[in-house]
Amino acid sequence: MSTTAAQPAAAQPAAAMAAAAARGASLRHALHAEWTKLRTVCGPAWLLLGVAALTIAVSAAAAGATHCPRNLACPVDTTRLSLTGIQFGQAVVAILAGAMVGNEYSTGMMRVTLAAMPRRQVVLAAKAILLAALVLVAGAVAAGGSVLAGHLILPGHGFTAARGFPPVWLSYGPTLRAASGSVLYLALIALLSLGVAVIMRDPAVSIGVVLALLYLFPIIGSFIGNEHWQHRLERWAPTVAGLTIQDTTGLRGLAITPWAGLGVLAIWAGAALLARALVFRFRDV
Repeated sequence: MSTTAAQPAAAQPAAAMAAAAARGASLRHALHAEWTKLRTVCGPAWLLLGVAALTIAVSAAAAGATHCPRNLACPVDTTRLSLTGIQFGQAVVAILAGAMVGNEYSTGMMRVTLAAMPRRQVVLAAKAILLAALVLVAGAVAAGGSVLAGHLILPGHGFTAARGFPPVWLSYGPTLRAASGSVLYLALIALLSLGVAVIMRDPAVSIGVVLALLYLFPIIGSFIGNEHWQHRLERWAPTVAGLTIQDTTGLRGLAITPWAGLGVLAIWAGAALLARALVFRFRDV
């Protein structure tokens, strides 16, 4: 009897390991399928290139247009100025995420995807992992190029160490934090956009909703005269709070610390992903 009872107990770990291996294999297959879909069309590659190119171009233009005349005090955060392009590159990230899901719905390919891979959560996980990885790579190029542009341009415009301005370079701790945080910021924007795209299903609508989230809150904040509500907006609006990761000066005057601000954006992205998972699980394609 003891031998008979021991057999099911011994079989349970083996069954659990087999199930875990099957899940891992399913995720690998889903990742391979999503990668195949992305690399066989030219749109995503151009959008990823656009993230880096637009971010670097805008950052270089912002640095080139800013001067600090002699004998004047210039309260400029040179690192944040050098990363200005992130605010424009995020729009391309939103378009990429919206197109990644929305185009499958609009063409009916989502039914084919789910027929080949019925486990919906695995499909969503594969899309999220692949999108985040690609945006991290493009974001690293964008942030690195923006910092390099600031490093080369700003000293010639009066922002020198002799005048008290810190170096815009990755060897400087706050600049490294701002640049790496900006890369994470773009990845979180991608995940937030992906969640909205699955909920909305229409690429144009989902991109419009995300762009409104990205740019409407800063516009509203500029018109709010009440200090209390402005403080709340700076603490909880996804982009306003998230972009505090770029600040390297005046940190004590911020409504929220840089990493906490990025955490607020992570909460928004997590909420969008959770809603995405629930909607995708219980709604027909």
